[in-house]
Amino acid sequence: MIYLIRVFTVRKCELYKLLTGLYKGRLLKCTDLYAILNTTDNSRFKIKTFRTCVCYFTQLTNMKKYLAILGIICLVYACSGNSSENKEKQANIDTVKPYDAKKGVGHFTHVDLNPLLDQKLADSGMAMYGLKCASCHKLTDEKMVGPGWKGVTKRREPEWIMNFVTNTKEMLNKDTTAQAMLEVCLVEMPNQNLSDLDARKMLEFMRENDGVK
Repeated sequence: MIYLIRVFTVRKCELYKLLTGLYKGRLLKCTDLYAILNTTDNSRFKIKTFRTCVCYFTQLTNMKKYLAILGIICLVYACSGNSSENKEKQANIDTVKPYDAKKGVGHFTHVDLNPLLDQKLADSGMAMYGLKCASCHKLTDEKMVGPGWKGVTKRREPEWIMNFVTNTKEMLNKDTTAQAMLEVCLVEMPNQNLSDLDARKMLEFMRENDGVK
């Protein structure tokens, strides 16, 4: 399409708008410049117009190149960032230990127990039982609010017991044994905010209650 324009009435800013519009709509072709230049017989104006066209065309072309380069840089950065993030996620997945139903959900994966009772730990555990546990658990196998403690250390692994008393909420959400107990008791055990040492003391008192000497 030939653009019939009276160039002598086109100011510099209007010419810039024209070229910008052509450039945005499609690539500016030589025929477009030719059409513009052929609208006047003034040779000096033709030269000036041609220089102006070339100047704007060069600026627009360079801008497109810069935007393309910037786009490539952003794409490479995004890809490298995703790669690093994926590697980090994969590393985290690799470090997660598989769930062991016998040990429950929590950070206790191995508990060393002495065949003989640690009386000091057991005494501390008994005091803690009277303070936090006696209102819901009996030391016999009789159920009160929660199940009785008699024989618990023979039915459950020490890791499971310590994980349950320190990580109660997650155990009730994920551990099938804990969920089965909840179905029987119908009351969710509240988090007692026990430390790892507190849990170990409680475990030792449970062992004493089950006859360990």
